[in-house]
Amino acid sequence: MRTLVLTAALALTTALPAAADTIRVGMSGGYFPFTFTRADELQGFEVDFLNAIAEETGDEVEFVTMSFSGLIGALESNRIDTIANQITITPEREAAFAFTQPYVYDGAQIVTREGNPAAIEGPDSLDGKTVAVNLGSNFEQLLRELPNADQIDIRTYESNIEQDTALGRVDAFVMDRVSSAQVIAQSPLPLELAGEPFSEIRNALPFRNDEAGQALRDRVDAAITTLKENGTLAEISQKWLDADVTQPVSQ
Repeated sequence: MRTLVLTAALALTTALPAAADTIRVGMSGGYFPFTFTRADELQGFEVDFLNAIAEETGDEVEFVTMSFSGLIGALESNRIDTIANQITITPEREAAFAFTQPYVYDGAQIVTREGNPAAIEGPDSLDGKTVAVNLGSNFEQLLRELPNADQIDIRTYESNIEQDTALGRVDAFVMDRVSSAQVIAQSPLPLELAGEPFSEIRNALPFRNDEAGQALRDRVDAAITTLKENGTLAEISQKWLDADVTQPVSQ
């Protein structure tokens, strides 16, 4: 009888669903249309994306907002579990973190004041120009790797690169093309795209590169595969970006 009771208890325990984990997701809350606050509500592509992942994995999501420049440190110090803020895969980051598969494919884009008074058409015409980038973003690194990097006055910002470009305080800013196009479409600021994207970027979710981080990465990565296959990720992209940027450009 004791054995039967124990067996039944074990069977019941096995049948019960695993307790949901809470995935702490860091984001700036100031990167339209991916993560931003409107009417005191955090929303955007990344918010919908992580909520969809949680529905697949059965976990809860806790969004933690902070300045973009502090997100990597927060991940390293275990204050958050991942970052959803269009984090671009770079060799340096790949060596430090366990990344999921890419979920956004994009390109680096130069944006100028409307009318392009500095006549900027691409990276080659940035000599002698002041160019703003968000502090901690990969766009600063992209600019510093250009052959003419020593001729460019690169300025890092916590925020407001769009406003300072529109006001003429800098000649241009560099951001991903998708966000740039959405800012121009949705904002009253007088801005325009300058030239074509000059570098392909792949954005993914980074996790700590330890046993627990890799396990969580694998669970989330499987959910991303499902969201791609069932069309949910493409729907989120169309909702916020009016385009499907979830597949490589070549596809």
